[in-house]
Amino acid sequence: MSGTATRYLYLVRHGQALPDESGLAEGGRRQATLLGERLRDIPFAAVHHGPLPRAEQTARLIGDQLDNVPLHVSDVAGDYVPHMPGKEELPAESADFFLRFLAGVTDEERVRGPELARQALELFTGPVDGDEDRHELVVTHNFLVAWLVRDAMHAPKWRWLGLNYCNAALTVIRYAPGRAASVLLSNDMRHLPAELRWTGFSPETHV
Repeated sequence: MSGTATRYLYLVRHGQALPDESGLAEGGRRQATLLGERLRDIPFAAVHHGPLPRAEQTARLIGDQLDNVPLHVSDVAGDYVPHMPGKEELPAESADFFLRFLAGVTDEERVRGPELARQALELFTGPVDGDEDRHELVVTHNFLVAWLVRDAMHAPKWRWLGLNYCNAALTVIRYAPGRAASVLLSNDMRHLPAELRWTGFSPETHV
């Protein structure tokens, strides 16, 4: 009788993009290749990636370093706002700041984003059926990494806001049967040389 096994979910924000976000900058291509080299020995079942060029190119460069791992494009791994909080959900001291940040979200995005976020939780989280552990990589954007980390920490839905991830940084969540999710790594950049770290962050947040 088949049981359940542990899922290891590897989350990556795409590499550094060109200013117009039409694809990866040279630094972003180097970031993706170096991350692929770091992940080379992981027995991935699949690599999922969003449809935008910066995510797709990152996934393909990572995939070039892996051994015949299938790549799957998915809107669920794309760039969207996963939850639109009301002012009453937010801490009083930061509510106005966050609401200004979200002011440009369209009505369509307000409907589509949360639905994709719900699907992401169904597709990418929790233990897996069977007797073998599964390793999956999702190459995506900052908002989805934040959404999934928030969920793993059982934080309120609004708390994807304020969580930020660098280009080509690695976050790993473990979903073991009968246990709470565990964030094993967050925003890990040890595979990148100093000049390729902290891209995607404003300068005052660099450490």
